[in-house]
Amino acid sequence: MSDKNIPQAKSGDVNRQELLDDLSRIVIKIGTTSIMNDDSTINIAFLDSVASQTAALLARGKEVIIVTSGAIGVGLLMLGIPTKPKEIPIRQAAASVGQSELMRYWSEAYQNYGTKVAQILLSYDFYSDRVKYLNLRNSIITLLGYGVVPIVNENDSTCTNEIETVFGDNDRLSAMVASKIEADLLIILSDIDGLYDKNPKVFSDAKLIHFVSKITPEIEAYGGDPTSMKGVGGMRTKLIAGKICEKAGCHMVIANSGIDHVIERVVAGENIGTLFYAEEENVSKNKSRWISFSKAEGTISVDRGAMDAVIKTGGLLPKGIKSVSGNFNRGDVVALECGGAIFAKGITDYGAQDIEKIKGVHTDEIEKILGHKDYDNVIRKENIALLD
Repeated sequence: MSDKNIPQAKSGDVNRQELLDDLSRIVIKIGTTSIMNDDSTINIAFLDSVASQTAALLARGKEVIIVTSGAIGVGLLMLGIPTKPKEIPIRQAAASVGQSELMRYWSEAYQNYGTKVAQILLSYDFYSDRVKYLNLRNSIITLLGYGVVPIVNENDSTCTNEIETVFGDNDRLSAMVASKIEADLLIILSDIDGLYDKNPKVFSDAKLIHFVSKITPEIEAYGGDPTSMKGVGGMRTKLIAGKICEKAGCHMVIANSGIDHVIERVVAGENIGTLFYAEEENVSKNKSRWISFSKAEGTISVDRGAMDAVIKTGGLLPKGIKSVSGNFNRGDVVALECGGAIFAKGITDYGAQDIEKIKGVHTDEIEKILGHKDYDNVIRKENIALLD
């Protein structure tokens, strides 16, 4: 990738302010080391600071999702267990006890700023199961529309594989959430300043890397073992998160949670932590290419007006649909046909049976007919690939 596509400041450094200027949807990952004090008590002041900063972002029209760690740590505190146990059942029990208490603290913090929160617990299969992903996405987008801040965590009380190896203190989970809801920026807050060229806790001459244009094997080599006993997500899992974001067109910043007003300052473009750049244009092309070459599970026939609208503006409304063939489900790839010629493919947000019921109607009739309305469009513009 050429640096000419990356905004530059007069000094020749990356112009973060310009690069992050149009952010609208932000995921913020909070690590265990940020939530818990050194004496294993809960850092109430930090939670209040996060709530204050994100409430300020909401007031500016931004959408914010929090991915929180700490349920196990809070549960261990409540159960009176002084050290972090290795036994999975004990950690599951601690997570079950701690999750509700952790949400209570988050809820109280946000109440101080007139903001509502919602709890979302995830297991790993949300990332690979299309229907579960769509349900998750619809839920989060709806919550954001009401000005609610979703608080996401992995479901440690029932998912043993996640506790052991899969997410790594929610670093990868936060990247997966960011990629699936098409976030513009993921901020990973931890007890480290960012990515160094060597371990700063061992080498005094370690240098902080402020900008990564692409995660190369050399950059990956900088990732090491976990740097803290309280959290299991070291730099290695953060670089894995960065690669997920890179492919999804979502910028990522690793920053120290101890920096005053760190969230607002990162969003404002200050040179804090390490910024991992993601080229959105390539992601769009990759997604379009994937849709184009995917097998169509059915066909939606549309009139000429609908075809012209899809080509010019992107989305497919039910009004222009003439007929449906195939037994496809929401989330499947379907072909779009007009006059006997297939001109596009897309990922549908409604199954064949529902489309059959709403074909030819206006969008304001969808909910009355189906009892629900996920989207005005049967296929959204970002999920359509035009064919030659």
